[in-house]
Amino acid sequence: MTTHTITETDRTTTRRNWRHTTGVVISVVLGAFLVFDIVGKLTQPESVVESTAELGFPIDQTYIMGTVLLICLVVFAIPRTAVLGAVGLTAYLGGAVTANMRIEAPLLDHTLFAVYFGVLLWVGLVLRRPELLKVAGIRR
Repeated sequence: MTTHTITETDRTTTRRNWRHTTGVVISVVLGAFLVFDIVGKLTQPESVVESTAELGFPIDQTYIMGTVLLICLVVFAIPRTAVLGAVGLTAYLGGAVTANMRIEAPLLDHTLFAVYFGVLLWVGLVLRRPELLKVAGIRR
């Protein structure tokens, strides 16, 4: 009869796998949302045209915004370059906050949505790559 005792290493590995899986799920869900946004910007349905005009951007700029967002998302999806992609996405989301502030959109649900999204983006990345906490000086 074989008995298996759970060691501290097993617990640490299980915890790490759970966190990593949670981080991947968060990143995939956010990535799917961004793909939806990219498709909208590149195909320009009427709702995108109207909201772009409401924000004060020329309609042709949606192609540029969609392309930049696509590049940032691809870079974020590649594990080796995920941090660089997260920085690019964070900058993009900062532009979204600024655009919504300029038209005085409702603060909690429109303007700060990009902030919530960006925080969740980084939470997912840190769960996938906990060593980032060391780089940030949060963990030793």
